[in-house]
Amino acid sequence: MAQLDIIFAALADPTRRQILEMLLEDDMAVTDVAEPFEMSLAAISKHLTILTRARLISQEKRGRVKWCKLEPDALRDASVWMQSFGQFEAVNLDAFEKFLAAELGEMPEAEA
Repeated sequence: MAQLDIIFAALADPTRRQILEMLLEDDMAVTDVAEPFEMSLAAISKHLTILTRARLISQEKRGRVKWCKLEPDALRDASVWMQSFGQFEAVNLDAFEKFLAAELGEMPEAEA
């Protein structure tokens, strides 16, 4: 249950949700993640740390650059928990990605 608390706490912040949406596109360097936000790189790093702790993203160093990658399977536990209430359907991550791509006016990689 503690991991669910961490996931939902991470998702509660609009900046972190926006970062996750950005990472739907592709892996991104930390500096590229920070670019659209009007906050310091240190503040973005704190958001990324929270997302990493929730296992919603992973970070790795490639040369001198730190990269972020979306880890969509982390949402599976939250989806299963919500399903236990019987009023929510399972999160279909492929369908969710297609929906977001359509909203953003882009085609998913598999269909491009």
